[in-house]
Amino acid sequence: MSKRFGGEFSPTGQRDAGTPRKSVTADRLEVPSFKGRKPMRHGAKLNMLFVLALLPLATAFFQPVTAMAVDLLGAGALMLSAWLTRDGVRAEDAFAERKVARRPAIPRKIFGAVLMGAGVGLVVFGGQWNIAAAVVVGAIAGALHLGAFGLDPLADKGLEGMDRHQTDRIARKIDEAEAVLDQMTDAIKRARDRQLETRVSAFEDTARAMFRQVEADPRDLAGARRYLGVYLQGARDATVQFADLYARGRDPQIRADYIAFLDDLETNFARRTRAMLTDDRTDFDIETEVLRERLNRENLHIE
Repeated sequence: MSKRFGGEFSPTGQRDAGTPRKSVTADRLEVPSFKGRKPMRHGAKLNMLFVLALLPLATAFFQPVTAMAVDLLGAGALMLSAWLTRDGVRAEDAFAERKVARRPAIPRKIFGAVLMGAGVGLVVFGGQWNIAAAVVVGAIAGALHLGAFGLDPLADKGLEGMDRHQTDRIARKIDEAEAVLDQMTDAIKRARDRQLETRVSAFEDTARAMFRQVEADPRDLAGARRYLGVYLQGARDATVQFADLYARGRDPQIRADYIAFLDDLETNFARRTRAMLTDDRTDFDIETEVLRERLNRENLHIE
């Protein structure tokens, strides 16, 4: 026998008088936080590079076999150029954001410019069979690429007065911590919960604030070493385990426990970062007081 469905969210549904009706949309959707985030540089130009790589395909299959092969090879070079250039822009943005960083191991934008010149040259050569024209046009395309996107960072960036070993040690530690955060982001995506992805992103912003503080004052590395290593790795492992469990049963209690775990972890990271800043202010006050006393001894009275 059929049975009429009824529930809290049905038109005739019943609920406790003291319980407010919930909004399903509000529960499931949450506006992502864009605090501290910037749009990707050269976004429109990068998209045009991928479109450019597809243009030779429009005519390649209507030519003789040899010309088709050359055009397809040129299209492949253009597509690889676009991919390398996009990664190069991302690497440069990450390099610019940090105060201590090593230059990218692979100069992607430079390689992208070379491939751009080669791809355009191949397409021109396949259409005209003129080596001189292909070389000239390819060189112009490569030069325009460098003019539009610039060069990759070619030197390491560190703090003045810091030796190379210390700079490399800080950069390596931050790189390892960033890799752990990337793994944490990949893991939470398996839970297929937009709110949790936003929550994890907020924690990562707090962790990166500590990264920037360590880069600004390398003396803080000793106090933050456990946070950058053990605590972050524990957060990643907990996220991996949670994502696997929650994806199977979507238990709300497990979800609540994980959010509470993130809240506690983020509070500890923020507290430690504030302590670093407080220590810096204390050191500054001590230096100022010592300087004031020294000047007073030299009969240069400072109020």
